[in-house]
Amino acid sequence: MHRANNQAAQQRTACGHSPLRQTRLFFLSGLSRSAMAAPLMSGLLLGTSLLVSPASAQTPPADNGASNVVELPPIEVSGAARLGEVLPPYAGGQFATGGSLGILGTRDVMSTPFSTVNFTEELIQNQQARTAADTLINDASVRLTTGSNGFDDTFQIRGFTVSPGDTGFNGLYGLIPSNRVNAQYIERIQLLKGPAAFMNGIPPGGSVGGSINIISKRAIDEAFVEVTPSFISGGNFGTAIDANRRFGANNEWGIRFNGVTRTGEASIEDGDWTSGTGALSVDYRGERFRWALDAITQNDNTQNFRPQMTLQTTIPFIPTPPDARGNWYPGTYLQQRDHTIATFAEFDVTDWLTAYAGYGHREGTNDQTFPDSRVAGFTSGADQFGNFRLINAYYDSYSSTDSGNAGLKADFDTGFINHSVNVVFTGYMQENGNAYAAGTVSVPSNIYDPSPLPAVSNPRLSPRKAADVTLTSYAVVDTMSMFNERVLLTLGVRHQEVKQSSFSTTTGLRTGRYAADATTPLAGIVVKPWENVSLYANYAEGLSQGRVVADSFDNRGEVLAPFKSDQQEIGVKVDWGRITTTAALFQISRPNLVAIDNVQGYDGEQRNRGLELSAYGEIIPGLRGFGSAMFLNPELTKTTNALQKGNDAAGVPDMTFSAGLDWDTPWVKGLSLNGRVIYTSGSYLTADNTLEFPDWTRVDIGARYETRVKDHDVTVRLNVENLFDKNYWLTTGNFVTVGSPRTFLGSVSVKF
Repeated sequence: MHRANNQAAQQRTACGHSPLRQTRLFFLSGLSRSAMAAPLMSGLLLGTSLLVSPASAQTPPADNGASNVVELPPIEVSGAARLGEVLPPYAGGQFATGGSLGILGTRDVMSTPFSTVNFTEELIQNQQARTAADTLINDASVRLTTGSNGFDDTFQIRGFTVSPGDTGFNGLYGLIPSNRVNAQYIERIQLLKGPAAFMNGIPPGGSVGGSINIISKRAIDEAFVEVTPSFISGGNFGTAIDANRRFGANNEWGIRFNGVTRTGEASIEDGDWTSGTGALSVDYRGERFRWALDAITQNDNTQNFRPQMTLQTTIPFIPTPPDARGNWYPGTYLQQRDHTIATFAEFDVTDWLTAYAGYGHREGTNDQTFPDSRVAGFTSGADQFGNFRLINAYYDSYSSTDSGNAGLKADFDTGFINHSVNVVFTGYMQENGNAYAAGTVSVPSNIYDPSPLPAVSNPRLSPRKAADVTLTSYAVVDTMSMFNERVLLTLGVRHQEVKQSSFSTTTGLRTGRYAADATTPLAGIVVKPWENVSLYANYAEGLSQGRVVADSFDNRGEVLAPFKSDQQEIGVKVDWGRITTTAALFQISRPNLVAIDNVQGYDGEQRNRGLELSAYGEIIPGLRGFGSAMFLNPELTKTTNALQKGNDAAGVPDMTFSAGLDWDTPWVKGLSLNGRVIYTSGSYLTADNTLEFPDWTRVDIGARYETRVKDHDVTVRLNVENLFDKNYWLTTGNFVTVGSPRTFLGSVSVKF
């Protein structure tokens, strides 16, 4: 059961620092190479009482009631990690001791010169997350700007928009569903704050605030089948299955299947969210060769999805948010189809050199009604009383994506310096198309008393090619470890190329083309004055592709130029043994995207300066927790409009907080209670900073009961999100939607 795994994790971190500072092929005295080639190290240790610690650890392990604690010899370190391997959970089990950083490999948090957070499957399950977004908001630097059952999950990280297409899958962009990631097949969610173009190549959506990487579930040594029926208030019922097995003479072959189906109303009145997801993983782990294959299909049909719209920029005050269960576009429909297949392999050429490669292909389609409050001849958006004009349309689209990488990882010494060198090529190609067919009739409506959608009089069209993009890069990085790992210096350079074209979906002719390239550096340093303290700093630059201007602007079809962004960051991390605390000061700059006289383009710069504070771990035995805060100054600089210079960027809050507790009650064995508080300060409607959205606070609670019934592990979970049923705006500035209403979640997991 999970609690047993937590106890083992606590033992592994009792030495006052994380157990695996960096990972590579594990050669432990007394174990043969063939023995090590079978279960991966993480699989061997999870659920056991083995303590792994560097020889220099001085603090003895805590007594948690476990027996047969064995201290193993020191681990040889480097930046490499075996395919499919994840680092063990930290004390409390909600977060991991480290995660993947693309070209830098899998690294312990304390040896990473960046701000990273690694959420575990246990936290995802116990909070009953439906998508990755439900877990990511546990960190104050991440906020969702769209509500559940909406068109997609769009984030802000450090105050910059991060689209769902910029979420990686096992290190590759473009392979997860284009709208949201179902939580069922996620092993870890890895959050990197700051520009990620150097780590994994150019993000397809141009994100600079941070990146999200999904690690898929792989087969572990324990054979099991877990079945989980579930319920969401509003009458949405689902069933999930997780089936796992390894086989072969040394358990070298593994297979794992995850599937989930849901149907019913969920969070929108008179709505229906029908979803089906299947994810199959097959892997092989040999002594020198490792391979994995992932196949995912995700199909969502949503009737009456959560709406979003614009507000008029000249209104005297912000309208009160309507009932979160309401729908000011009654009659919408959204059908999404995504299919992905990806394969990854690595081969140990020698004990110090590993070759690796990955490739994936995804096909996706969206068919939907597309209501809009931006009606020609009328003032765009809703007024202060919620009045607006409404038109309806069909907007169907497709995308076809190929994504891959290939590289060499080497670990060697030169004198007293250990080098972890990685040379990699990344490639990304996507073609996307759409068809927009607008109606000719507009009707008056109101967000508090909405009118039914008018019929679309124009015929529905088949999507045609609208754009293609090719992103390639070559990079080399060297992490140098010195003075018994007290100093780690990372230096790297990446050459990035962008080729982008746009096409008329009416004539098929090319309407825009752009090609650009840039060479960007990376520098990071970690200094450990004490074993459990890391001081770090980094400087990173990245190239982002420019976007194709949407049809709603006068310069529709234009390809905006790629742009550079940069980040400077300093911070400190302290591992107190069962609690890790971090503090970071950062600055990120990028061109500011605006629309002037209905022409979209760049104007000036958005420069976000901020302070982040966080803590997570086990406060006392049986009480797990996390908390984080971000204080941000999202300043506009170098703007054409002198009145906007120095103002806050629209839709970006300057204070956010997230905190949660999970407590094993002493009076009922197996019963745990949990709670979470999420706070977001107000943000401005426009860059003029004349109107501000109100701040909001969301409170979630939950309970969990773990027991055994007829030799089967059974876990009952109950959660309530938005306990006080608060109505609040989620916004990127001009675009707004309403946060989800009070939502009851229940499930029963039975493991066979």
